[in-house]
Amino acid sequence: MIKEKRKKQRLIKRLLIGTLVFMILIVIAIFVVINVFVVNKVEVEGNELYDEQLIADTVLNDEYSWNSLYVLLKYTFIDIKEVPFIDTMEVKLLNPQTLKIKVYEKGMMGYLYIPAIGENAYFDKDGFVVETSTRIIENVPKIEGIVCDEVVLYEKLPIDNQTLREILTLTQALKRERLEPDIIHFGLEESPVLSYGNAEVWLGSIEFLTQKVARLENIFPSIDGVAGILHMENWKEESANIIFEKEFEVPEDEPDAEEGDGAEGDVTQEGTQDSEDGTSDEEDSPQDDENNDENLEDDVSN
Repeated sequence: MIKEKRKKQRLIKRLLIGTLVFMILIVIAIFVVINVFVVNKVEVEGNELYDEQLIADTVLNDEYSWNSLYVLLKYTFIDIKEVPFIDTMEVKLLNPQTLKIKVYEKGMMGYLYIPAIGENAYFDKDGFVVETSTRIIENVPKIEGIVCDEVVLYEKLPIDNQTLREILTLTQALKRERLEPDIIHFGLEESPVLSYGNAEVWLGSIEFLTQKVARLENIFPSIDGVAGILHMENWKEESANIIFEKEFEVPEDEPDAEEGDGAEGDVTQEGTQDSEDGTSDEEDSPQDDENNDENLEDDVSN
C-alpha cells in the first residue's frame, strides 16, 4: 500500500516536472518567435515593372507581418488573396530577420489613355487593369482607336468582349515574338495598324492574325528603321507576296512631281505582283517564301 502510494507520488512528480519543462520550452519558443523572428530586411527578386518597396508592402500587408516566421507560414500553407499585378510568388526565410521574395510579374500587354482621369490604364494578358498611372512603360504598346471612358483598377477593361479578345490575341502574339510596337491603332472595321517609329504594318482583318505576326517576325529586320508601310492586308498562308511601300522625301529645291510620276518607285514588293492588289496568280512554294524575304530585305536597304 505504501509502495503504491510512493509510486503514484513519483509519477505525479514526474508529470509535474515534465509539464513544467514543457511550459518553459513553450515560453522560450514564444520569446524567440517574438523577439528573434522580426523582419528587418526584405530582398525582392524578379521585379521589373514594380519597385521593391511596393512589392514588400503588398506582401507584408497585415498587423502580424512584422514577424518573419508568420509571413513564411502564411504564404506557404495558407491560400491567400491573389496579388493583382503578380502572377506567382515565392517567399523564403534567409535568416530570422531577412525575407526573400521572388516574384513573377504579370506581363503588361498594352495600355489605353483614359481622358477622364488623365492616366494610362495598363492591362494584363487576361484584360484586367493592373495599373493606372501617367508613366510610360517601355515595350508596352499604346492602344488607339478604342473607346473606353472609365476603368476600375483590378477589374476587366469595360469594352466589347470580341474587341477585347482581338486585342489580347494580337498583343500576346506580338509579345511572344518580341515585336511590341509603339502604337496599335484600330481603325475602320477595327483593322489593326502597328506603328514602329516611321514604319507601319497594316494587318487588315484579324484572319490569320497570329500567322501574320509570325511572318512579320521574319520580315521585321528588313524594315526596322525604314519609313514606309508594310502591307499584310491580303496576305494568306499560301501566298508569300507582301508589299513594302517606302516613303521618299522630295527635296525642297526640286519641283513637285506630276501626278502619277514615280508611283511604281514608291512600292517595294515581296514576290511577283501580277495584279493591282499585289497578289500573285501562282502559288508560292516555301523556297519562294524564303527567297522573297531576301528580296524584300535587299529592296528595303536600297
